[in-house]
This record gives sequence, C-alpha cells and structure tokens, in this order.
Amino acid sequence: MDRGFVQRRLMMVVIIMIFLCLATACEKTNKVRGSAVPAGISKNEESKGLKVPRKKKIKIGFSMDTLEEERWLKDRDLFKESVERLGAEVEILAANGDDALQISQAETLISQGVDLLVVVPHNAEATAAIVNKAHLAGIKVISYDRLVKNADIDLYISFDNEKVGELQAEAITSLVPKGKYVYIGGAITDNNAILFKKGVFNVLQPYIDRGDITIVYDQWTQNWLPTNAYVNMKAALKANYNDIDAVIAANDATAGAAIKALREQGLAGKIPVAGQDAELAAAQRIVKGTQTMTVYKPINVLANTAAKIAVKMAKDEEVKAGKRVNNGKIEVPSLLLYPTAVNLSNMDQTIIRDGFHTREEVYGE
Repeated sequence: MDRGFVQRRLMMVVIIMIFLCLATACEKTNKVRGSAVPAGISKNEESKGLKVPRKKKIKIGFSMDTLEEERWLKDRDLFKESVERLGAEVEILAANGDDALQISQAETLISQGVDLLVVVPHNAEATAAIVNKAHLAGIKVISYDRLVKNADIDLYISFDNEKVGELQAEAITSLVPKGKYVYIGGAITDNNAILFKKGVFNVLQPYIDRGDITIVYDQWTQNWLPTNAYVNMKAALKANYNDIDAVIAANDATAGAAIKALREQGLAGKIPVAGQDAELAAAQRIVKGTQTMTVYKPINVLANTAAKIAVKMAKDEEVKAGKRVNNGKIEVPSLLLYPTAVNLSNMDQTIIRDGFHTREEVYGE
C-alpha cells in the first residue's frame, strides 16, 4: 500500500478525533455556563420568554403583644406600610396578652422562614424563649418598643422610657408641689412599665424625702387592662376617703380608667392626671380638662426607623446603634428616641402638626 495514502488516512483520523474532543468540550462548557441561559438560547430569546430565577423578597415577621389598644394599631399599620414601601413583606401576628400564644405565634413565623423577627413582648422574661428559638434558626431579632429581658437581642429600638416617666412627674409636680399622690402603674411583666415608674420616682423622690409629697397608693395594673386600673383607682379613693391631690398613670388607657373612677366621685377635672401615649381619647380629655397631660412618642418615627433597620439587618447590612441597654444578660445595642410632654398649650404644635391626630378629631370641630 502507498505509504503516502496511509499517512493521509492517519492524518484524517487524528483530525476527526480532535474535532470530536473539541465538540465534547464545547458541549460541557454550555452545560456549566448555561445554567441560567441554556445552550442554543440567545439573550434576546431569554428576554422574550425565558424565566430566570429571581431572589425572593425579604420577609419580616412581626410578633405583637396586643392590638387591643389604639396605640398598637397605629404601630402595626405604620410598620407594615414602611416595610412594604422598602420592597419587603411583613407577616404580623398578635397574641393579645397571652404569653404562650405569643411564643407559639413566633414559632410559626420562624417556621415560615422569615428573614428577621421583630418582637413587641408581652412578658419581658417569657419572650426570651422566642429569641433563643429564632437564633437557633439563624434569624436575628429586634426588640420593638419594649425590651426583651435575659436574651441575646440583636437590637432594641424604643423611646427613652425613663424620660417618659420624668416628663409625667415634672408636669404634675409643677402644678402640685405638695400633696397626696396616687401612682397607677402598668403591667409588672412589661419592662417599659418598670422604666416609666423609675422615671416618675426619679423626679418625685426629692419631694418625698422632704415630706412635701406622700405616695398614698401605688399599684401595678395587671396586663395593662383599663378595668384593672379602674379597680385600683377606686381602691385608692376609698382608702383615702377621696382625699388625694394628684394621679400619675402609666399610660393613657389607665389614665382614662382612673378618670372614670374620679368622675364617679365628682372629682374629674379637679385633680391633675398624667398619662402617656397621646391616644386620641387622652387628647380629647385634655381639651375637656379632665386629663392634664400626656407624653407624645412619635410612633411614625419609631415604626419607620424600625422598618428600615429590620430590612437592612435582614440583608446582613451594618446597622449602627448609639447606646447600650442592659437586659440582664447583655448590653443590647439600642436606639432610643426622645418623647415630648403635651398639654393643652402645645397640642397644636405637636400631635396635630405631625398629623398624629387631626384638629377635628381632637377638638370635635
């Protein structure tokens, strides 16, 4: 056989083998790089109809103590609007004062795979279990308005709650520097209630030490229920034969209950009463003269700030906190907003100017 012929045949075989190897390599390359765009489909064709997997929306879980008070309905709505405006989703569950239910609801949110959990605790101690369960699932937790105790909270955002109590006491002592005082506290299970009371007594203690002010009744209000505050106020009046000079209540709902008891004795409007939360009913009572003051905490600022931080933390972006608050276990990174004392003289410049309530709602115009 002609040697040249054999060489040509061998050369052709080599060329064919090289071609086959290159073709196989190209096919493999298409399989690796073409996971998003399969081989043979152009980018133009992709834009026309091929569905490319998209990253899921950030989902925030919001575990709330209650929605039975006007204030918390505002928090819920403002927080939801803010989160959705940022392009995320939010799932909201409220336990209405039931510790076991709040823990169960938080577990539901965790099992749904939320990216971050925001908690308004009913019981500052019991909700530590929520934080632990969330962390086991790799989910960060923000304590909203109320501090969760004895847990590794990732962030706490609220108002300066000691300052709230101080503003209440400063307002009442300016009117009644001497006399018999009644203190109607909040729920002892709520750390905020403890801070409100601490702030009140920061101001009252020098007066007490001098003998100018006497605390003739001091009681917590179980579960923050106005019915329980009403019972407390009736007991205070009975124990002192209606001889009291001032009332400081831990929030506007308890202040309203105290005023109801005072009205039954013909004392509404005659005895200064402080509250806090700037509820509409409280603003209306201030206009009518049955409640002396409230403390305005711009909930829109709290909710909007919390929403922005929650979405950032869910994306693992850095968040800076200016303060630390001890919760019994750690120094919790904290953001504390400033409250404002409100009475009849500055109602228009605070609550109404900010659109928290309208002038028509407050004054009945």
